Amino acid sequence: MARPQMLKLPDVLDEIGMSRAAFYRMRARGQAPRLRKLPNGQLRVNRTDLDAWWESCEEHAA
Repeated sequence: MARPQMLKLPDVLDEIGMSRAAFYRMRARGQAPRLRKLPNGQLRVNRTDLDAWWESCEEHAA
């Protein structure tokens, strides 16, 4: 079984076209994809979590 692709936060921000501050505001409201903190302190987003978040954004916009 393949391990899930983990994206760095700057890559996620670039993909969704959002600033870090705006992302953290959404996260504080519980409206952002789930972040995973690595033991070294770096943040990652699972590709499947990001894709599911995109899908939920489309559903809310419709």
